[in-house]
Amino acid sequence: MSSLDRKLLRELWRLRAQVLAIALVIASGNALLIMALTTIEALEETTVAYYERTRFGEVFADVTRAPESLSRELAEIPGVQRVSTRIIEGALLDLPDFDEPVVAQLVSLPERGVEPMNALTLRSGRRVAPDRPDEAVIGEAFAEAHGLVPGDHFDAVLRGQRRTLEVVGIALSPEYVYAIAPGGLMPDDARFGVLWMGREALAAAFDFDGAFNAVSLTLMPGASTREVVARLDARLARYGGTGAYPRDEQVSNWFLQNEIAQQKNMAQLLPSVFLAVSAFLTHLVMGRMIDTERREIGLLKAFGYSRLAIAWHYVKLVLVIGGLGVVIGALLGAWLGHWNTRLYAEFYHFPFLLYRPGPESFLLATLVSLGAALAGALWAVRRAAALPPAEAMLPPSPPVYRRSRLSRSALARHLDEPTRMIARRLLRWPLRALLASAGLAMSVAVLVMALQWLDAIDALVDSVLVESQHQDATLGFHDLTPLGELAGVERLPGVLAAEPLRGVAARLHHGSLREREAIVGLPRDGVLSPVHDAQGRPVTVPPDGLLLSQQLAGMLEVEIGDVLIVEVLEGRRPRLALPVVRLFDTDVGKPAYMALDALNRRMGDGRVMRGARIVVDPARRAELLARLKTLPAVSGVQFRQAAIDTFHDTLGQTLFIFAGFFIAFASVLSVGVTYNTIRIALAERARELATLRVLGFSRWEISYILLGEAGLLTWLAMPLGCLLGFALAWYLSSAFATELFRVPLVIHPATYARAVLIALASAGVCAAVVRRRLDRLDLIAVLKTRE
Repeated sequence: MSSLDRKLLRELWRLRAQVLAIALVIASGNALLIMALTTIEALEETTVAYYERTRFGEVFADVTRAPESLSRELAEIPGVQRVSTRIIEGALLDLPDFDEPVVAQLVSLPERGVEPMNALTLRSGRRVAPDRPDEAVIGEAFAEAHGLVPGDHFDAVLRGQRRTLEVVGIALSPEYVYAIAPGGLMPDDARFGVLWMGREALAAAFDFDGAFNAVSLTLMPGASTREVVARLDARLARYGGTGAYPRDEQVSNWFLQNEIAQQKNMAQLLPSVFLAVSAFLTHLVMGRMIDTERREIGLLKAFGYSRLAIAWHYVKLVLVIGGLGVVIGALLGAWLGHWNTRLYAEFYHFPFLLYRPGPESFLLATLVSLGAALAGALWAVRRAAALPPAEAMLPPSPPVYRRSRLSRSALARHLDEPTRMIARRLLRWPLRALLASAGLAMSVAVLVMALQWLDAIDALVDSVLVESQHQDATLGFHDLTPLGELAGVERLPGVLAAEPLRGVAARLHHGSLREREAIVGLPRDGVLSPVHDAQGRPVTVPPDGLLLSQQLAGMLEVEIGDVLIVEVLEGRRPRLALPVVRLFDTDVGKPAYMALDALNRRMGDGRVMRGARIVVDPARRAELLARLKTLPAVSGVQFRQAAIDTFHDTLGQTLFIFAGFFIAFASVLSVGVTYNTIRIALAERARELATLRVLGFSRWEISYILLGEAGLLTWLAMPLGCLLGFALAWYLSSAFATELFRVPLVIHPATYARAVLIALASAGVCAAVVRRRLDRLDLIAVLKTRE
């Protein structure tokens, strides 16, 4: 082992606490990056493998009713490889363990053989048998929510006919990886379930003998999805087709791909914060070490060591520190990545999990982490290599001391001597103080950013489910219903008020741009479903024309006054030219609204509705629930409070977990920055503090001089950290914006307070550790060291 290598080992041992603090900060950034990269890799690999094994469709379409013979014509569309027709209908379930009616999606299965596409993965039991019309296979999440197993029975209302179904199997499907009720925001496994029944049984129940209302296609390699969709639409138009759409727009897959996109955003943003701070810490430690080793550097050069050898010596020191952080981060990141992927596998209902992270993620994280550490040390290493031997042998020039106006002020005369020492040091080296305070501020900023997610969830729920929805429940109808039937809804037991609504499937065109989005018709004078923007301000639905969300308007590149071509995908399928009258911000989805009477007039259907929002008397809720389970016209029921609870239980809990991770990592960051700042100050002032101690200053006084400086820098860092935290939260809300959700930028004062308290607690722990070291300071050994 060379002399420089032995020196390297001694320095690592002497600075072991600081080395560990920096390594943990590097490990935090490294672990976050590996967690995100391996999660993305696992989700994408699992998704691709699952879709391939189950022959998941690439193009989907719904129709009102089409003859089975049409499937041969669809198979002849250029680029189509396989066609699978099915029956998909809605129903209400009456479960013995649940008071509310449960919305079910009924999907047909072949009684003989396996599904040609969208194949089920049986978890227990078997498929439905021929000539057994009351058998059903149910989704695994729905079964777990209600404790159902093969052999159990429950009642279902199929187009007004009450039947008792038997559970014969429990399964998963690639179509329902993210099982969400029509019009819902979050999965609610207790209130929405997917059931698979025999094709003949559903055909008899819903009058689809020799017909279908849903079709899936797989395509030849290289086939144009857009051309296939256009040809499929043309074939299905006369049968009430509601518009074909590719796999990218299939609801379950769309939610899943949005989640993967957010993971990619996280991989770009959050680790960079920790790695930037690790670069800053490395810069501080290396700069201090080189300042204290000027004489050794001069001696090494005098004995013939080249600039390159000395530079490599300090680079190796940085590489060891970074390497330690990389190893810790790799182990932690691999564990977090596996845990995170398992969480997603349960949330998105995959039957298997392929967590096989390749070396690319770890190699990339290693290069980025070591690069950040080396970047932070670059300036100090260059300074060490360029230091001339003769200059290095001399102590650094002492600073020039002179009385400032502040020292002659009345304020200075009222300060004791230790406090004036603290103030003079900070004023004489303002840049050093600013850098140290900036490092502490970054830890506060990360805490603010992590805690802000909790505020955002509450704001999202208030904006979407409280301010914009005043109803207790929303009823969906199987078919268009005359508005006159609203009086019948109001006469239901416990219903205090009711308002109609209607949704129309459509494609919106502007130039070469187009988007598939339902246009929702609302009563202009309605009070149960007012439209609010992201800031909570009410938005009036115009008497005619479109009210568009800013998200949809941006995707179509339209402004107020532009005219959109609306291709309606149901009913008479009119092609409308509608002006954009008003735009508004929203945090969820990309909705488009119209006045209900204007929408009905444009559609030419008369005064109709497709659903109703109702206010319910709590005292008669049970009576209403029992009545809804018997209504043949009702296809679904959604309760607002259930949606709020589900929102918190799913997205809220997930973000709570991730916020907990980042709070833990931010606390490590806070400890790393604070401890290194205080330890560097102790190393710089050890001789001065020992001299003061010999001159008669007490241990409390010299502790106050050292820790008071750190405390003042910490307090100065708090407002800066809050400001940086706001900037990070703003960037996070912008970077994480998708078609599904926009994270609102809401930070409550209590959030800033919590972040500050966590940072102060970290500083207090570090100060206590350094204070103990200061009490054990060897005065004689310190005073023998050279300036």
